[in-house]
Amino acid sequence: MTEQRIKYLCRVVDRRAGHDQPPLLAVSIHHGVVRRDTLTDDLPRAEDLSNYKLCEPGDIVLNRMRAFQGAIGISPQRGLVSPDYLVLRPEPNVDAGYLHHLFRSSWFVGEMVSRLRGIGNTESGAVRTPRINPEDLGDISAELPDLDEQRRIADFLDSEIARIDRLIQWRAHQHDSLEELTLRIIDDAIEGFQEPPMVRLGYVAHIQSGVTVDGNRQQASDAITLPYLRVANVQAGYVELSNVAEITVPRRTAAASRLKAGDVLMTEGGDLDKLGRGTVWYGEIENCLHQNHIFAVRTSKDLLTPEYLAILTRASIARQHFESTGVKTTNLASTSSSKIRDFRIPLPGMSEQRAAVKEVDSKLTAVSQFECQIAGQLKLLAERRQALITAAVTRQIDVTNARSFPSFGGASA
Repeated sequence: MTEQRIKYLCRVVDRRAGHDQPPLLAVSIHHGVVRRDTLTDDLPRAEDLSNYKLCEPGDIVLNRMRAFQGAIGISPQRGLVSPDYLVLRPEPNVDAGYLHHLFRSSWFVGEMVSRLRGIGNTESGAVRTPRINPEDLGDISAELPDLDEQRRIADFLDSEIARIDRLIQWRAHQHDSLEELTLRIIDDAIEGFQEPPMVRLGYVAHIQSGVTVDGNRQQASDAITLPYLRVANVQAGYVELSNVAEITVPRRTAAASRLKAGDVLMTEGGDLDKLGRGTVWYGEIENCLHQNHIFAVRTSKDLLTPEYLAILTRASIARQHFESTGVKTTNLASTSSSKIRDFRIPLPGMSEQRAAVKEVDSKLTAVSQFECQIAGQLKLLAERRQALITAAVTRQIDVTNARSFPSFGGASA
């Protein structure tokens, strides 16, 4: 077994397409190298693909900006990839499958992260345009077993990872089923009302806009520094408070964006299927403001309870409204205060609202427990997958005698 730098294990291939136009490929974190049209219907950003890179079957394609997150794969066919990707062709004494697994191991990912070039750093999440350069990648040293051992390791990992991925897929399917059950529970509670009046939300609630973050703002003499919520803090059904930022603004601005207990927080943008979901703020942090990408919906307390509005925003009628009125971009969607005001809601009496909330909360408590169990198992499976890859390529386990990863929880592998 010898230790060699990556640049001696594979070579960088940089052939441009010109008039050669095979299918356009993409590198997915979860699926490896696949045809781009299987991931999205969007047209490529560049109309002229002549400058795109050519790759051949068996080449390793690496998304330089997301390789440390797992965007690496073996090309199953001849195709075109982004000019910013790296196309690597293994040397004759190197198995492509083994090299692919090596690149995805925790050890190798750590080596790549330490060599990323960009602005900021990955640990703080502030890095912009992070990339692994081919020269830096090539300088990483790795131990290389003989070709037969490489193939044994690659075959073992292909088999075991496929088993783990089937378990992950099964658990993900169960999680999706719980989301459908949640929707059915909420819809059933709302449909149980006896023909309640339908009213625009704007008639029974006030929509408060948040503070705009402006690093170039001149600070007034009466400026005050307060905590404020960002989009990342507002999740479906709860507020994430482990990382709350602060902002310095004039007192008048702070007063106009201060949250009150009972406000329903709704984000301006995000995934289309989650657009318009509301979460009740119970005053967990005193004198807290909110960003302008979060709306604070303040209900008329004698007509509409915040908790009832929050479950309404997760119902089918809300999904239909926000998905039909949302402004859609390539990956995200957005709404506006006017569209929130236009949301027509069933408005039964206050006692009926409270009864519906109690019924839904009781049933969703059990659903949440199952969701937590599934989320925990998905986390463990992902960790097991990564640990297995790392242990195999670093020879911490002998794949010849290694035992297969068992199935559990009723999911067949």
